[in-house]
Amino acid sequence: MTYITSFSRKLCPPALLRILSASALVLSLIAGAATAQEVNRGEIEKIVREYLLQNPEVITEALTELDRREKEAAETARLQMLSESADILFNSTRQVVLGNPEGSITLVEFFDYNCGYCKRAYGDMARLIEQYPDLKVVLKEFPVLGQGSVEAAQVAVAVNTVAPEKYAKFHEALLLGRSQANRASALAAATAAGIGEEDLLAAMETDEAGQTIEEVYSIANRLGLTGTPSYVVGDEVVMGAVGFDQLREKLDAMQNCGETTC
Repeated sequence: MTYITSFSRKLCPPALLRILSASALVLSLIAGAATAQEVNRGEIEKIVREYLLQNPEVITEALTELDRREKEAAETARLQMLSESADILFNSTRQVVLGNPEGSITLVEFFDYNCGYCKRAYGDMARLIEQYPDLKVVLKEFPVLGQGSVEAAQVAVAVNTVAPEKYAKFHEALLLGRSQANRASALAAATAAGIGEEDLLAAMETDEAGQTIEEVYSIANRLGLTGTPSYVVGDEVVMGAVGFDQLREKLDAMQNCGETTC
């Protein structure tokens, strides 16, 4: 084990943990084979050391396999979370729906009004709604970029409560606006869309905004989302502003095959 100890001192902690995990895999295999021969621990360690010195590539192979297993486990967990959260993810009474509310294919977007990538991705969503008459777009307020984003989301929830038919106009104005999104700019966008400020302020006094945002935070946490924009199409989570073409490919696959890849 001297070789492993010396080698490990040169590694950063994450790499060290992965090397040790890989070595443990090798050790368990050799130990299993050696049990029948009643080899003691010292002899096993000697065998492992000699084997790794003669075959250092096995560490890379073991790390590759470990990485594959971790990704597979993460994907399995995510699929389980999607299944368990499907109703609140796709059909929450608190969500905003654009496009065709009765559409047979659904695109869920988690966004933040101060997210530059979300601003750029808005055009992708608008084009998708135009090209897919059967597309239901579910918007999830996911304010992760500071207090201003939380304030803007609170106003947005009030807009959806007071005048849901005017939400799309408000959403576009605030998301594509050049100023920082916050309470003031969100209220300005809402009143410009023809919504009375007094009605908005009254709606903001209720618990609806907090409950809506908390609901989205809970879903995002279960799905492992850490930034915006993030999407859900079918049983696939898509991180980042991947662009119109990638989203279109997934929607085409959903239409033709019932899943995001055919």
